[in-house]
Amino acid sequence: MHFTSEQRLDDGVLEREFALGEIPGILWTPASASASAPAPLILLGHPPLGLRRMHPRLVARARHSAAEGFATATIELPGSGDRPRWPAVDQARADLRRAMEAGEPVGDEIVDALVLPLVDKAVPEWQAALDALLSLPEIGGPVGYSGGVISIGIRLAVVEPRISAAVLFAGSFVPRAMFEEARQVTIPLHVLLQWDDEGNERQAALDLFDAFGSEEKSLHAHLGGHSGVPQFAGEAAAQFFTRHLR
Repeated sequence: MHFTSEQRLDDGVLEREFALGEIPGILWTPASASASAPAPLILLGHPPLGLRRMHPRLVARARHSAAEGFATATIELPGSGDRPRWPAVDQARADLRRAMEAGEPVGDEIVDALVLPLVDKAVPEWQAALDALLSLPEIGGPVGYSGGVISIGIRLAVVEPRISAAVLFAGSFVPRAMFEEARQVTIPLHVLLQWDDEGNERQAALDLFDAFGSEEKSLHAHLGGHSGVPQFAGEAAAQFFTRHLR
């Protein structure tokens, strides 16, 4: 990993872009972070829309976390942003759009083709990023995961022992195979659900929450569509991380 740019935001947060091999990423650290007082880390998940497009939302989440004393980081997902296109996943996305525009049910084959290859490729990249980030003197554990494609969060919660808690957004399609992995999740979970999410099957989200094996898990449902998450939901998520990462 090497840093390619840095800037100090007006609230003192240091934003540094980095490259992990060919994978772009961004690290935000609060002004209080130092080798003598390393900051706990939250990995910021996001949908596969590209870091440049997602940057305003990501930096807002990062600054909110920095105010609570947390460092945050994210990486570009495979096939997104400036990374090479991924024809198979692009085709699955096109099939998904066609089904949704036609008002047809989204079949398991489309969901599997869209999500499972992404999880298989993205999770080892997140783990490699975590290796590099935790080698920095100003970054320390424990580690949390927040948002993004929920299936990536599920896999990380199962295979990555350094992640101690996760905030998951039930706003993306979930392959049936991921339900079995959800039963293996044991870390504390804070799950957000938009009750009227136009692109998410509510009952499937409820079934997934029921499947999680964690002894501590909470479901926070709010009225509204996919992008209508209320501000206070973010405050509750921050309190969750403060309990488990401080």
